[in-house]
Amino acid sequence: MRIAFAVAGLLALSAAAHADSSVWMFDHLDRVGGVAAHAEGAPKIISTGAGPAIQFDGVKDALFIDKHPLAGLKTFTFEAIFRPDGGVFEQRWFHLAETDAKTGLDTGTRFLFEIRVVEGRWYLDAFTAGEGYNTKIIITDKTFPIGPWYRVAMSYDGTTFRSYVNGVLQGEVPLAYKPQGEGHSSVGTRINRVNYFKGAVYEARFTPSALKPEEFLPLPAGLATAP
Repeated sequence: MRIAFAVAGLLALSAAAHADSSVWMFDHLDRVGGVAAHAEGAPKIISTGAGPAIQFDGVKDALFIDKHPLAGLKTFTFEAIFRPDGGVFEQRWFHLAETDAKTGLDTGTRFLFEIRVVEGRWYLDAFTAGEGYNTKIIITDKTFPIGPWYRVAMSYDGTTFRSYVNGVLQGEVPLAYKPQGEGHSSVGTRINRVNYFKGAVYEARFTPSALKPEEFLPLPAGLATAP
């Protein structure tokens, strides 16, 4: 009985922590998370053991989404569930970009999830840049096999920028962060259409606080093994 109450309490705390989160499921090519999206190339909706995902060919496939989901936040956690399938060395696969309200042009203030692919393995590059800061966390000796699904996250708690793979800390650095403005996002490529991604994306979540690893998105059972 005490165990049941403890589990219920943890679930309630988790739900409260995530109450303000925004979730994007990659199951449509024209809308993601209730936001208009625009496909280029021929990204495909694929079936997985946990439902649909979007697959990108690493050459020309991309999805552009009309929102910067971390705009205005002073603290945050940015998570994604994705599957790298190999391809070229440098792949910038999830880009959140600020735009100038007057010109509509990108300002260079941004977030990026990137990977580097080396001999059938990959490592994470978590990057952010804005007014007075330009920071990345890239740990070249923490590599992972191509093929399975993974959970990645970056967070900021007001003082420190961190990155994670499958809930395990990859690196952390101090950051004098300033909130970013409204904009848009790209998945499958950098926002200026370079460094395309070969693989698939299942889900992303954006939370206005720095979550603990035990609060991160779980990997759905149907994605737990390599395809």
